Amino acid sequence: MEASGPLGGKVVLVAGATSASGEAVSRALVAAGATVLAVGTRPEALDTLALAVPGVDTRVCDLADRSAVAELAMRIHLKFGNVDGLVHLVGGWRGGGGIAGQTDDDWEFLERSFTTLRNTTRVLYDDLVASPAGRLAVVSSTAVDKPYAGGANYAAAKAAADAWTRAVAQGFAKEAPSAAAAIFVVKSLSGLEEQLAQWVVALWSAEATAINGVRQPLEPARMEG
Repeated sequence: MEASGPLGGKVVLVAGATSASGEAVSRALVAAGATVLAVGTRPEALDTLALAVPGVDTRVCDLADRSAVAELAMRIHLKFGNVDGLVHLVGGWRGGGGIAGQTDDDWEFLERSFTTLRNTTRVLYDDLVASPAGRLAVVSSTAVDKPYAGGANYAAAKAAADAWTRAVAQGFAKEAPSAAAAIFVVKSLSGLEEQLAQWVVALWSAEATAINGVRQPLEPARMEG
């Protein structure tokens, strides 16, 4: 039986679900009636999430491994059918030290987050196109527009994810005008988790053409009124 609520019948995958933002988004989606597939790499953190958000379906998967993502999608299809939404929250900040201090270790960490976006969107793209209202949501950074030396690795990785998402949006515009890829831009996500959760849920009530490929600043002041 379909869950009640504005997102009843929708299947949404939340990547990076064990973060503070992942918990907030998962809770809001479940409350709106969606079937939420919360994905992470740490079983114990997913167990904690399942206790905090009753009704969420947790899945362990290394999203940086495309074959693992494809296997995850196959299992989801067998149990739930196609995915209607992908919320990509895999990330984290690394930096400092100016240009000369941008380390390979930091870059590998940040590049991995971008790889998870590439893998999940490539594997789930056909699902989102086939959905009556496919939605992709990512979190970008103000550093894309105003990069600084100490955060060069971070800004470059975020710029890549930003460009990739806008490319997905162009694909949606050509193949599925009812689908949309939305980009929420923040300086820091700390303290904005609940606002992000509200905006993610609201994506399904917005006209796809109004949000597809749009870089939307996410700030407390913009949530008021």
